[in-house]
Amino acid sequence: MATLTQEMKDMIATQQCFVGTVDADGNPNVAPKRSTRVLSDDSLIFTEGTGGTTYANVKRGSKVAIAIVNRDILDGYRFIGTALLNENGELFEQAAAMSAKMGLPKPRAVVVVNIDEIHSLKPGPFAGKKIG
Repeated sequence: MATLTQEMKDMIATQQCFVGTVDADGNPNVAPKRSTRVLSDDSLIFTEGTGGTTYANVKRGSKVAIAIVNRDILDGYRFIGTALLNENGELFEQAAAMSAKMGLPKPRAVVVVNIDEIHSLKPGPFAGKKIG
């Protein structure tokens, strides 16, 4: 497992994350997930509200890549990990309560991504390099 730094956590809390998955034929899918947040030092979590392509790909077992970039400071990260789908349980209930509070429908699932690798998305010689 790779470990998030405080700088990474702060960026996740303030910038838009995009989640990448692949289908059974290897076709890529990228979707914005505004609900992405830090769960622990080595995992991220997002709420799957639509039950669309990302949900289907994770349900099938796709690895997940989450990208985040802060354009103002030209920095960013790609987190690659294994997704665990939670369609019930404590984490799901917490997400459902948060969705209800925001006036959103009950989510289909909550996805926990255990981070295996972290890559830099900073321009220059570090672009794409594994840093964690």
